[in-house]
Amino acid sequence: MGKMQGKTNLDSGWLAARSTEVHFNGSQLTTTNPPSLTGPTEPSPWMEALVPGTVLATLVKNKVVPDPFYGLGNEAILDIADSGRDYYTFWFFTTFHCKLAGNQHCDLNFRGINYSADVYLNGHKMVLPKGMFRRHSLDVTSILHPDGNNLLAVLVHPPDHPGSIPPQGGQGGDHEIGKDVATQYVQGWDWIAPIRDRNTGIWDEVSIFITGPVKIIDPHLVSSFFDNYKRAYLHATTELENRSSSTAECSLSIHVTAELEGSIHLVEQLQTQNISVPAGSRVQYTFPELFFYKPNLWWPNGMGKQSLYNVVIDIDVKGFGESDSWSHYFGFRKIESHIDGATGGRLFKVNGEPIFIRGGNWILSDGLLRLSKKRYSTDIKFHADMNFNMIRCWGGGLAERPEFYHYCDYYGLLVWQEFWITGDVDGRGVPVSNPNGPLDHDLFLFCARDTVKLLRNHPSLALWVGGNEQVPPRDINAALKNDLELHPYFEHVNEKRKPLGDLEDPSQYLDGTRMYIKGSLWDGFADGKGDFTDGPYEIQNPEDFFKDDFYKYGFNPEVGSVGMPVAATIRATMPSEGWQIPLFKKLPNGYVEEVPNPIWKYHKYIPYSKPTKVHDQIQLYGAAKDLDDFCLKAQLVNYIQYRALLEGWSSRMWSKYTGVLIWKTQNPWTGLRGQFYDHLLDQTAGFYGCRCAAEPIHVQLNLATYCIEVVNTTSEELSNVAIEASVWDLEGTCPYYKTHENLSLLPKKVTSIVEMKYPKSKNPKPVYFLLLKLYDMSDFRILSRNFYWLHLPGGDYKLLEPYRKKKIPLKITSEVFIEGSTYKLQMHVLNSSKRPDTKSLVLECGSTAKQRDSCIVTDSVDNMHNEAGKDQEVGWFKRIHRCLAGKSDGLKVSEINGQDIGVAFFLHFSVHASNRDHKEGEDTRILPVHYSDNYFSLVPGEAMTVKISFEVPPGVAPRVTLHGWNYHGKAIHEAL
Repeated sequence: MGKMQGKTNLDSGWLAARSTEVHFNGSQLTTTNPPSLTGPTEPSPWMEALVPGTVLATLVKNKVVPDPFYGLGNEAILDIADSGRDYYTFWFFTTFHCKLAGNQHCDLNFRGINYSADVYLNGHKMVLPKGMFRRHSLDVTSILHPDGNNLLAVLVHPPDHPGSIPPQGGQGGDHEIGKDVATQYVQGWDWIAPIRDRNTGIWDEVSIFITGPVKIIDPHLVSSFFDNYKRAYLHATTELENRSSSTAECSLSIHVTAELEGSIHLVEQLQTQNISVPAGSRVQYTFPELFFYKPNLWWPNGMGKQSLYNVVIDIDVKGFGESDSWSHYFGFRKIESHIDGATGGRLFKVNGEPIFIRGGNWILSDGLLRLSKKRYSTDIKFHADMNFNMIRCWGGGLAERPEFYHYCDYYGLLVWQEFWITGDVDGRGVPVSNPNGPLDHDLFLFCARDTVKLLRNHPSLALWVGGNEQVPPRDINAALKNDLELHPYFEHVNEKRKPLGDLEDPSQYLDGTRMYIKGSLWDGFADGKGDFTDGPYEIQNPEDFFKDDFYKYGFNPEVGSVGMPVAATIRATMPSEGWQIPLFKKLPNGYVEEVPNPIWKYHKYIPYSKPTKVHDQIQLYGAAKDLDDFCLKAQLVNYIQYRALLEGWSSRMWSKYTGVLIWKTQNPWTGLRGQFYDHLLDQTAGFYGCRCAAEPIHVQLNLATYCIEVVNTTSEELSNVAIEASVWDLEGTCPYYKTHENLSLLPKKVTSIVEMKYPKSKNPKPVYFLLLKLYDMSDFRILSRNFYWLHLPGGDYKLLEPYRKKKIPLKITSEVFIEGSTYKLQMHVLNSSKRPDTKSLVLECGSTAKQRDSCIVTDSVDNMHNEAGKDQEVGWFKRIHRCLAGKSDGLKVSEINGQDIGVAFFLHFSVHASNRDHKEGEDTRILPVHYSDNYFSLVPGEAMTVKISFEVPPGVAPRVTLHGWNYHGKAIHEAL
């Protein structure tokens, strides 16, 4: 059996206790008096701990305090400002086994402590200095127990300046937390309540790492390109530390393998060098550059594949063998950034191609730092599913973790990473905060440099920014600017690529490859001068997003809106008194004010109206009757709001705008504003409005001009394409039908096609549906589909209320594939109500014969399954599913009967546990679920396939349920 080497995570078996309730010191706890969960004469202060995690997360786990995410539970938890720091000073204890062979070394690593700690191992004390965003590595070789059984106790101290919460609340409380190098949101914001322990704890990974005498430290990988990306070079440097008492003769190798769909298929490069590392020293070693011909490039989401290579560095020591090994996924790509002359906005290029930024702002996954790879995977896939291409990590939150970046690499999300400065806590706010940032500037810079080393090899990392709506203090900013200086090859100089020649190897820089910008409102963002020119953050009239005067600047780093979740989430996160919908109070000026219940107000509810500007958008659909009705109408508004926001920006791609980031994509708490999915991981309809609007090729209606436009963000010209526009009324007829054929669409351009003139026609309906389809004329493959519900200018949607009584027939053919605990479904949904007669339809529209033929062809494609027999359906599913593996339980057909003709409106699936005995109000949802689309509508004769995937807990039988504007929770696939 070989020597045990490498990393072992210490993520289970931890205990925790409040320091004032523990009567032993650290030496005693790790020698003669280890803790246990039961005391000899009195209850033990010790409880099972969550590590990685925080003190408050452990207290919530053990039900010592209420759940701060439920109702007003947070108000019942003692705040550190009232309790004092000792109350949240906690011991954490665990044991681990580690027995070294000759000349092996063991490091005890903490990837994140908030805020400082005393570490005791087998009676020996070590101190972890202050700073939330720094790694700690302790060489514990000499103090491991000879028998391999080791006792570890960590006394964690809260931030030095936890501050207090003024009665009026506000952004960052009294701002005292800004004096420390820590997360600043923890004193509360307009989207989260205060975190009572200020995130005190061992909040990130703890591990032991065993090596031989020589250790690899923080390698740096950089790529460069020539000949229009046909030739690439990988530059790599690393630090090596020899911890032995004699010179180490080493063989150092680097090898690079490419992955194709998860399987290694080719060794691209292997290089070995012999070097000597003097005893007790650290040396920096630079590998000769590795050459690649036509490498597979890494592209952002929507631009191409996210090709990743696995880079492995090994070091063997003569007389010992393999001493250490390091690996990292790496993407060949080049990111450039400059201020665009046409718009004044910052423009990003990846691999020489301009990318129109459509993304969102991110705080962190969970307010109590209950971080996990599984949740990160869901979070980032959700962003990719929305067709986003950038995530901004806001300065009041985290320097995000390598696991976050791993999934951004995998799914193609560029990341804008800020350091820990935000205007409200660093020079602004009420009371006015300290403009000089943290008290210890050297500590801030140490944490910043360590963060750069931790994250710099990720291809998704695109931009470093000093802070949110503020810049770091002058000396910190100057140091960051110097440390993050661009290597000349990565500077944007008239788009010409200069060969490296005799220039210094870029991997010698701290980073050298990414732009550093001092703040989120400077240098091509907002007005570029630091003025408060981001936002707005409330509900808007959808058509306003398209107007020239809505936003003046080329790149908006924050524009926000509403984000009410579904009713099931309200019931799951609040007691019944929180289920009361707002009171609608009419003001003297005619506007309607929403007055939310106290629990909604505590959870930062944002109304669906904006006094003096935007009438209440929920009331456009009629008075909300109860929670379910209110939340369903909120989803209608969410969809319209966010689709219009992104379509409005996309409509001015390159002519006015270079990008937009929505504030914000999610909530790390059960907040009721600005989100596309809630903290329980259920999506709002706004999620699918974004998914629609941000697709790489997109047909849309300009809500200000009523012109039909096509947005092509790809690098390919589209030719021989056509647009089909059809209007459907509430009676199920089609009073307007047009096709526009033989179109050519230039790459990375917005093309205005034609005005949609139905609203100006004779006797237009006050409420109607518009279906736009962009398709390839060669095979009638749909490239983009977009469905609107619209009212005439000055009108409303109240006629949709009686439309809920319509009984539109649906036929749903489904098949499920099971792979372990993962379920993958295909749901083929057909609106089987009779389509209006094609001939009379065309005559009514006044279309040409050529357009009539196109309508017939499109109709036949839409109806290809309308009269399909079982054999035909089986054949169709075989074609669709031949790439899916796993156990299938066969096709199932569900019919929803109805005699009416018309649009099946606002359909959405959900997945539940099949529990016949569940209590009223119990949340039976299985979450998260990934849908290829949801909140969709189908015109008569139209079909859509929705792919659904999810994991189920052991012993749970799932069922899929269909809801809609006039479908109420019908189970269509039971006990899968």
